[in-house]
Amino acid sequence: MPKRQSLILVFVIALLIIGCGGNDDSSGGRLDDGQFNIVATTGMITDMVENIGGDEVVVAGLMGPGVDPHLYKAGAGDVSLMSYADLIVYNGLHLEGAMTSVFEKMSSKTKTLGLGDQLDPALLIATSESGGLHDPHIWFDVSLWMKTIPIVRDALIEIDPENKALYTANARNYAATLDSLDSYVRSQAEKIPPGQRVLVTAHDAFNYFGRAYGFEVRGLQGISTAAEAGTGDVQELARFIASRKIPALFIETSVPRRNIEAVQAAVRSRGFEVTIGGELFSDAMGNPDTPEGKYVGMVKHNIDTIVNSLLGE
Repeated sequence: MPKRQSLILVFVIALLIIGCGGNDDSSGGRLDDGQFNIVATTGMITDMVENIGGDEVVVAGLMGPGVDPHLYKAGAGDVSLMSYADLIVYNGLHLEGAMTSVFEKMSSKTKTLGLGDQLDPALLIATSESGGLHDPHIWFDVSLWMKTIPIVRDALIEIDPENKALYTANARNYAATLDSLDSYVRSQAEKIPPGQRVLVTAHDAFNYFGRAYGFEVRGLQGISTAAEAGTGDVQELARFIASRKIPALFIETSVPRRNIEAVQAAVRSRGFEVTIGGELFSDAMGNPDTPEGKYVGMVKHNIDTIVNSLLGE
């Protein structure tokens, strides 16, 4: 089915469900066991809401391991989940692509919250490729991601004021955890001499990471993976790697491996051997039963993989 027709179908389903009641007195509010029903898009957001909401919420994450939010299309089941939620939390800044319009439709009946859209634009990185829109990959700068904690906290308090003290305490504890994580990333990054801090990945998702921790960042694809990389992009990146003698480049769990392998082959044809330093988690986290299935574990995996590979360890 063509993309436009698929999107129209999603809108129709959303409107039908919303028109049939959505989050009214009979569907919203507490579940049978006393918890609130929250829907989140990415794993990073799901993890944050679970940490702040604790036992008072049940969080349904739409996008699991390996899922690319740029290309994600909502199905009827997703729309049904969202229409009966007490709160929908998404990244915003057009990370979720076509789903942005679905969120707008849902907002007439259900409280929706785009985290990146709530941040001060002065903190964001503008990108020329999207008509001046902002880079949505805000979670790669841990200190910036921490600024979304009060946004989630306040949204939970709004729907459940009785548990304000709990959400406030949980938010404070999670902020302390992420503050320690930010310090860890900085200390790891400092092991690499500044001139060697060059990160080459499958798509241009790590600009906030680069700005925060002193890395020069290059991606084969643009900010959104919806933009396909061409032969010229591969050759340009290969020239950069060979001329700078970058020791390693990285694949991403949510982007096809073949893209980076094409760059590696192009570099080899220029007489330089670059290794694939490992797999990074970019737009999706790891499996739920692994350390990388949590935000803290994902970030630690990424920085450890980057540092070890660039140092040749």
